[in-house]
Amino acid sequence: MDRLHSMRAFARVIDAGSFAGAAREMNLSPAVVTRLVADLEEHLGARLINRTTRRLALTDIGEAYLERVRAILTEVEEAEALASAAASEPRGHLRVLAPPAFAVHQLAKHLPAFHAQYPKVTIELAAPGPVESLDETFDVTILSVARRPLDGDFVARRLARSEVIACASPAYLDRRGRPEHPSELTGHDAMMPAVLRELSFSRGVVGDDEPAGDIVTLTPPRPVLGTTHIDMLYAAALHGLGIAGLPSFVAEDALREGALERVLPQWRLFEARLYAAMPTRKHVPARTRAFVDFLVQVFGGEDRDPWLIAAGCETQPTAQ
Repeated sequence: MDRLHSMRAFARVIDAGSFAGAAREMNLSPAVVTRLVADLEEHLGARLINRTTRRLALTDIGEAYLERVRAILTEVEEAEALASAAASEPRGHLRVLAPPAFAVHQLAKHLPAFHAQYPKVTIELAAPGPVESLDETFDVTILSVARRPLDGDFVARRLARSEVIACASPAYLDRRGRPEHPSELTGHDAMMPAVLRELSFSRGVVGDDEPAGDIVTLTPPRPVLGTTHIDMLYAAALHGLGIAGLPSFVAEDALREGALERVLPQWRLFEARLYAAMPTRKHVPARTRAFVDFLVQVFGGEDRDPWLIAAGCETQPTAQ
């Protein structure tokens, strides 16, 4: 038995959630993957996975063993990367975790360029929801961090800063008027996450720990649309339902095309800093380094908002 091959099959079955899924990813038949895991269990003398007709579940032993297996496979990959880094181009499978809106509005449109540059790297992208901490089961985690500092045993490289700004369609603003102060928003149709009970607008020097200008806090009436789904807010704003707060990396293309217009350009709601984070390792695989370097190059790697700059609607400085 090739024990390392069996370990890879075992880990892939858990990641894929099924033997059939693991078989497809490994380019093997389901029967071969099943036999590899069964051989591993026979060698260990312990059951690792409880199998039912509906789902797979790790046993207690399987859960502890999987943690060690991941560490072993990582060490093997690092050793291979160290031995081949100088002589080979980036290749292999890359697992990436990212916030859904960033994946849809930014990663998707830049991946063709990455693939053209590194055709031997394949990507598995997970985007289940907000990402505020590193997940060590992924090679790269795209973090979105608001006020708190980065904390954890990992390596992170800054990608950019993204402001959340108020936006609406030109048709809506032509119909309802263009607010000149946050207080005027109470007379408009607002769209926002249902969990928010108030909005704080600030103006001043972007990037300061404490804004130099004013802060206006509003308790808006019940929003015309309340949802935590950013793309729903985006789509509704495009169709003229009202004014929405959107991350700049979501609104960028619509702002550039004139489909959305920035409201209150001197004011911002809040901002987040985006990072590409990797588990701390002695030897990072060439494909991981290539992907992170690519992201830094694309988004600038600085404490500024490249999407508002590209759209020509950076937050305007406070009038003196």
